[in-house]
Amino acid sequence: MGRPKKPEASAPFDPELAELPEPLRWREWMGRVEAAIFAAREPVPRETLAVLVGARCNLDALIEDISAELRTRPYALVFVAGGWQMRTRPHYAAAIRAANHGEARAAGAPDLTPAEMAALAAVAYLQPATRAEISRLAGKEVSRDVIARLKRLGLVDGALRAPEPGAPFAYVTTRKFLEAFGLVSLRELPDLERPEEEGLLQPAASEAALDLALGYGDNPEDRADDQ
Repeated sequence: MGRPKKPEASAPFDPELAELPEPLRWREWMGRVEAAIFAAREPVPRETLAVLVGARCNLDALIEDISAELRTRPYALVFVAGGWQMRTRPHYAAAIRAANHGEARAAGAPDLTPAEMAALAAVAYLQPATRAEISRLAGKEVSRDVIARLKRLGLVDGALRAPEPGAPFAYVTTRKFLEAFGLVSLRELPDLERPEEEGLLQPAASEAALDLALGYGDNPEDRADDQ
């Protein structure tokens, strides 16, 4: 009985591809980058993609060429939450739901009630924010159930404790929040007036709460304990 063959050592990964003619090298880089983004569950950052191509590769130009080739496809390459991601175009949402018994892959914003949307908007603008602060900015009491659902959806995180009596949880938005709403960073949040105009926040409460968050107001003596 012969000895089992040793597995052949795989060739080291070559990002440069110097032996290929320039056009073929560019196409191979495009394929690598597109494949890596396609296979990823989360947006792929520039640093990750940079290891797939040569040091002299213009990654931005490469991404533009991939995006151009996808213009006629039902999905697009988008930059969101600090990285690139493949997303199906909104036009095909109905077809995707029909093929999945009425459900679509949770890539975009989930269905939220007005109370949940108001609470999420308050967290986004005040973070880190306690439930009492969220309630003031939303203009009405925000229940623990509302916060709990936002946490289950992965849109907010309550790992922080506010430095105040009772040490209530202070909530922040997550990377999934950026992904769900197609934001590159929190700097892309619209001006506060827009959520107010759309009825997501109460203007009177918003101004006072923002003054407090920025340190212009007095801290209230009685804050709700959210432990």
